[in-house]
Amino acid sequence: MTHKNRHFSLKVLTINTHKGFTAFNRRFILPELRDAVRTVGADIVCLQEVMGAHEVHPLHVENWPDTTHYEFLADTMWSDYAYGRNAVYPEGHHGNAVLSRFPIEHYENHDVSVGESEKRGLLYCRIVPPDLDYPVHVGCAHLGLKEAHRQAQLQMMAKWVNTLPEGEPVVLAGDFNDWRQRANHPLKSQAGLEEIFTRAHGRPARTFPVSFPLLRLDRIYVKNAHASSPTALVLRNWRHLSDHAPLSAEIHL
Repeated sequence: MTHKNRHFSLKVLTINTHKGFTAFNRRFILPELRDAVRTVGADIVCLQEVMGAHEVHPLHVENWPDTTHYEFLADTMWSDYAYGRNAVYPEGHHGNAVLSRFPIEHYENHDVSVGESEKRGLLYCRIVPPDLDYPVHVGCAHLGLKEAHRQAQLQMMAKWVNTLPEGEPVVLAGDFNDWRQRANHPLKSQAGLEEIFTRAHGRPARTFPVSFPLLRLDRIYVKNAHASSPTALVLRNWRHLSDHAPLSAEIHL
Protein backbone atom coordinates (compact mmCIF):
# COMPACT_ATOMS: atom_id res chain seq x y z
CA MET A 1 0.00 0.00 0.00
CA THR A 2 1.46 3.39 -0.93
CA HIS A 3 0.88 6.39 1.26
CA LYS A 4 0.23 9.61 -0.58
CA ASN A 5 1.69 11.65 2.29
CA ARG A 6 5.25 10.39 2.65
CA HIS A 7 6.81 13.89 2.83
CA PHE A 8 3.97 16.19 3.85
CA SER A 9 4.72 19.42 5.68
CA LEU A 10 2.77 22.54 6.55
CA LYS A 11 3.70 25.96 7.86
CA VAL A 12 2.14 27.17 11.10
CA LEU A 13 2.05 30.75 12.42
CA THR A 14 0.77 31.88 15.82
CA ILE A 15 0.22 35.48 16.96
CA ASN A 16 -1.66 37.40 19.64
CA THR A 17 -3.42 40.11 17.58
CA HIS A 18 -4.19 42.44 20.52
CA LYS A 19 -7.71 42.88 19.09
CA GLY A 20 -6.29 44.56 15.98
CA PHE A 21 -4.80 47.57 17.77
CA THR A 22 -1.23 48.67 18.46
CA ALA A 23 0.04 48.56 22.05
CA PHE A 24 -2.06 50.81 24.33
CA ASN A 25 -4.78 50.81 21.61
CA ARG A 26 -3.32 53.87 19.91
CA ARG A 27 -3.99 52.78 16.33
CA PHE A 28 -6.05 50.18 14.50
CA ILE A 29 -3.65 48.15 12.36
CA LEU A 30 -5.58 45.07 11.25
CA PRO A 31 -5.12 45.80 7.49
CA GLU A 32 -1.33 46.01 7.99
CA LEU A 33 -1.40 42.88 10.14
CA ARG A 34 -3.15 41.01 7.33
CA ASP A 35 -0.44 42.06 4.87
CA ALA A 36 2.28 40.92 7.27
CA VAL A 37 0.61 37.58 8.01
CA ARG A 38 0.37 36.95 4.27
CA THR A 39 4.12 37.43 3.78
CA VAL A 40 4.81 34.44 6.04
CA GLY A 41 2.90 32.14 3.67
CA ALA A 42 1.54 29.98 6.49
CA ASP A 43 -0.92 27.16 5.83
CA ILE A 44 -2.43 27.36 9.31
CA VAL A 45 -2.61 30.55 11.42
CA CYS A 46 -3.51 30.49 15.13
CA LEU A 47 -4.74 33.84 16.43
CA GLN A 48 -5.36 34.91 20.02
CA GLU A 49 -7.26 37.99 21.22
CA VAL A 50 -9.02 38.34 17.90
CA MET A 51 -12.15 40.47 17.83
CA GLY A 52 -15.34 38.62 16.93
CA ALA A 53 -17.72 41.58 17.20
CA HIS A 54 -17.77 45.10 18.57
CA GLU A 55 -20.62 47.57 18.38
CA VAL A 56 -18.78 50.79 19.23
CA HIS A 57 -15.46 50.61 17.35
CA PRO A 58 -16.95 50.53 13.81
CA LEU A 59 -18.55 53.92 14.45
CA HIS A 60 -15.31 55.79 15.10
CA VAL A 61 -12.37 53.61 14.00
CA GLU A 62 -11.06 54.27 10.52
CA ASN A 63 -10.59 51.18 8.29
CA TRP A 64 -12.75 48.98 10.54
CA PRO A 65 -13.72 45.99 8.32
CA ASP A 66 -17.31 45.10 7.45
CA THR A 67 -16.66 41.47 8.37
CA THR A 68 -15.37 39.89 11.57
CA HIS A 69 -11.63 40.28 12.11
CA TYR A 70 -10.88 36.62 11.48
CA GLU A 71 -12.82 36.67 8.19
CA PHE A 72 -10.99 39.86 7.23
CA LEU A 73 -7.60 38.26 8.00
CA ALA A 74 -8.51 35.03 6.18
CA ASP A 75 -9.66 36.92 3.07
CA THR A 76 -8.67 34.99 -0.06
CA MET A 77 -5.58 33.22 1.32
CA TRP A 78 -7.17 30.90 3.83
CA SER A 79 -10.35 29.27 2.63
CA ASP A 80 -11.47 27.98 6.04
CA TYR A 81 -11.59 29.58 9.45
CA ALA A 82 -13.00 28.88 12.90
CA TYR A 83 -13.62 31.19 15.86
CA GLY A 84 -13.98 30.39 19.54
CA ARG A 85 -15.64 33.13 21.55
CA ASN A 86 -14.12 33.54 25.02
CA ALA A 87 -14.51 37.01 26.50
CA VAL A 88 -17.99 38.49 26.05
CA TYR A 89 -18.79 42.05 27.12
CA PRO A 90 -21.72 44.42 26.48
CA GLU A 91 -20.26 45.89 23.27
CA GLY A 92 -18.86 42.68 21.75
CA HIS A 93 -16.60 39.66 22.20
CA HIS A 94 -13.12 38.33 21.42
CA GLY A 95 -11.43 34.95 21.47
CA ASN A 96 -9.19 32.60 19.50
CA ALA A 97 -9.36 31.90 15.77
CA VAL A 98 -7.75 29.48 13.33
CA LEU A 99 -7.29 30.26 9.62
CA SER A 100 -6.54 27.28 7.38
CA ARG A 101 -5.58 26.72 3.77
CA PHE A 102 -7.01 23.20 4.16
CA PRO A 103 -10.59 22.19 5.02
CA ILE A 104 -11.58 22.39 8.70
CA GLU A 105 -13.71 19.28 9.06
CA HIS A 106 -14.82 19.98 12.63
CA TYR A 107 -14.16 22.57 15.32
CA GLU A 108 -15.21 23.20 18.90
CA ASN A 109 -14.26 25.67 21.59
CA HIS A 110 -13.28 24.10 24.92
CA ASP A 111 -13.80 26.34 27.93
CA VAL A 112 -10.63 26.19 30.02
CA SER A 113 -11.58 29.04 32.37
CA VAL A 114 -10.82 28.53 36.05
CA GLY A 115 -13.46 29.61 38.54
CA GLU A 116 -14.68 33.18 38.11
CA SER A 117 -11.47 34.36 36.44
CA GLU A 118 -11.23 35.80 32.94
CA LYS A 119 -12.73 33.49 30.32
CA ARG A 120 -10.12 31.40 28.51
CA GLY A 121 -10.57 28.92 25.68
CA LEU A 122 -8.90 26.17 23.69
CA LEU A 123 -10.15 26.24 20.11
CA TYR A 124 -9.85 22.79 18.55
CA CYS A 125 -9.89 22.23 14.78
CA ARG A 126 -9.70 18.92 12.94
CA ILE A 127 -8.05 19.85 9.66
CA VAL A 128 -7.99 17.52 6.64
CA PRO A 129 -5.31 18.31 4.03
CA PRO A 130 -6.32 16.56 0.77
CA ASP A 131 -2.85 14.99 0.47
CA LEU A 132 -3.03 13.25 3.84
CA ASP A 133 -4.58 9.92 4.83
CA TYR A 134 -5.38 11.28 8.31
CA PRO A 135 -6.37 14.61 9.92
CA VAL A 136 -4.16 17.12 11.71
CA HIS A 137 -5.46 18.10 15.16
CA VAL A 138 -4.84 21.79 15.85
CA GLY A 139 -5.40 23.55 19.17
CA CYS A 140 -5.21 27.34 19.57
CA ALA A 141 -4.92 28.46 23.20
CA HIS A 142 -4.68 31.58 25.34
CA LEU A 143 -3.95 30.78 28.98
CA GLY A 144 -4.55 32.78 32.14
CA LEU A 145 -2.35 35.29 33.91
CA LYS A 146 -2.12 33.41 37.23
CA GLU A 147 0.23 30.47 37.68
CA ALA A 148 -2.35 28.30 39.48
CA HIS A 149 -4.89 28.92 36.70
CA ARG A 150 -2.33 28.05 34.03
CA GLN A 151 -1.44 24.80 35.76
CA ALA A 152 -5.11 23.82 35.86
CA GLN A 153 -5.48 24.78 32.19
CA LEU A 154 -2.43 22.71 31.22
CA GLN A 155 -4.03 19.68 32.92
CA MET A 156 -7.23 20.27 30.89
CA MET A 157 -5.24 20.53 27.67
CA ALA A 158 -3.23 17.37 28.39
CA LYS A 159 -6.51 15.52 28.99
CA TRP A 160 -7.87 16.83 25.69
CA VAL A 161 -4.77 15.69 23.78
CA ASN A 162 -5.09 12.23 25.29
CA THR A 163 -8.63 11.88 23.87
CA LEU A 164 -7.35 12.29 20.28
CA PRO A 165 -6.76 9.22 18.07
CA GLU A 166 -3.41 7.63 18.83
CA GLY A 167 -0.64 8.27 16.32
CA GLU A 168 -2.27 11.25 14.59
CA PRO A 169 -0.39 14.58 14.49
CA VAL A 170 -1.23 17.28 17.03
CA VAL A 171 -0.21 20.96 16.90
CA LEU A 172 -0.96 23.14 19.94
CA ALA A 173 -0.05 26.82 19.59
CA GLY A 174 -0.81 30.13 21.23
CA ASP A 175 -0.14 32.58 24.03
CA PHE A 176 0.58 30.49 27.13
CA ASN A 177 1.47 33.49 29.35
CA ASP A 178 4.04 31.10 30.79
CA TRP A 179 6.70 33.60 31.81
CA ARG A 180 7.91 31.21 34.56
CA GLN A 181 8.44 28.41 32.00
CA ARG A 182 6.37 25.82 33.83
CA ALA A 183 4.30 24.51 30.88
CA ASN A 184 6.72 22.24 29.03
CA HIS A 185 7.06 19.56 31.68
CA PRO A 186 3.37 18.79 32.34
CA LEU A 187 2.49 18.87 28.64
CA LYS A 188 5.33 16.49 27.76
CA SER A 189 4.97 14.11 30.70
CA GLN A 190 1.17 13.92 30.62
CA ALA A 191 0.41 14.24 26.89
CA GLY A 192 3.64 13.68 24.95
CA LEU A 193 3.71 17.22 23.55
CA GLU A 194 7.10 18.73 22.70
CA GLU A 195 7.72 22.46 22.41
CA ILE A 196 9.51 23.03 19.11
CA PHE A 197 11.77 25.94 20.14
CA THR A 198 12.83 24.03 23.27
CA ARG A 199 13.66 21.00 21.14
CA ALA A 200 15.70 23.17 18.74
CA HIS A 201 17.32 25.67 21.13
CA GLY A 202 16.87 24.33 24.68
CA ARG A 203 14.14 26.78 25.72
CA PRO A 204 11.05 28.55 24.34
CA ALA A 205 11.45 31.67 22.17
CA ARG A 206 11.44 35.17 23.64
CA THR A 207 8.30 36.87 22.31
CA PHE A 208 7.21 39.66 24.66
CA PRO A 209 7.30 42.62 24.51
CA VAL A 210 7.96 42.56 20.79
CA SER A 211 10.18 45.67 20.75
CA PHE A 212 12.61 44.09 23.23
CA PRO A 213 11.57 40.47 23.80
CA LEU A 214 12.37 39.20 27.29
CA LEU A 215 9.52 36.88 28.24
CA ARG A 216 8.92 33.49 26.63
CA LEU A 217 5.11 33.58 26.49
CA ASP A 218 4.15 32.08 23.13
CA ARG A 219 4.58 28.45 22.14
CA ILE A 220 4.14 25.82 19.45
CA TYR A 221 3.86 22.24 20.73
CA VAL A 222 3.71 19.13 18.55
CA LYS A 223 3.02 15.43 18.98
CA ASN A 224 3.52 12.73 16.32
CA ALA A 225 5.22 15.40 14.18
CA HIS A 226 8.57 17.13 13.73
CA ALA A 227 9.37 20.78 13.19
CA SER A 228 12.07 22.68 11.35
CA SER A 229 12.96 26.36 10.99
CA PRO A 230 11.22 27.55 14.17
CA THR A 231 11.37 31.34 13.97
CA ALA A 232 10.33 34.23 16.21
CA LEU A 233 9.47 37.01 13.77
CA VAL A 234 10.86 40.03 15.59
CA LEU A 235 11.28 41.78 12.26
CA ARG A 236 11.10 45.54 12.21
CA ASN A 237 7.86 45.53 10.21
CA TRP A 238 6.08 43.44 12.90
CA ARG A 239 6.98 45.64 15.82
CA HIS A 240 3.96 47.94 15.73
CA LEU A 241 1.50 45.18 14.71
CA SER A 242 1.27 43.32 18.03
CA ASP A 243 2.86 43.42 21.46
CA HIS A 244 3.86 39.76 20.93
CA ALA A 245 6.36 38.48 18.36
CA PRO A 246 4.69 35.94 16.06
CA LEU A 247 6.12 32.42 15.92
CA SER A 248 6.30 30.30 12.79
CA ALA A 249 7.59 26.83 11.93
CA GLU A 250 7.48 24.16 9.28
CA ILE A 251 5.74 21.07 10.67
CA HIS A 252 6.66 17.73 9.09
CA LEU A 253 4.23 14.84 9.40
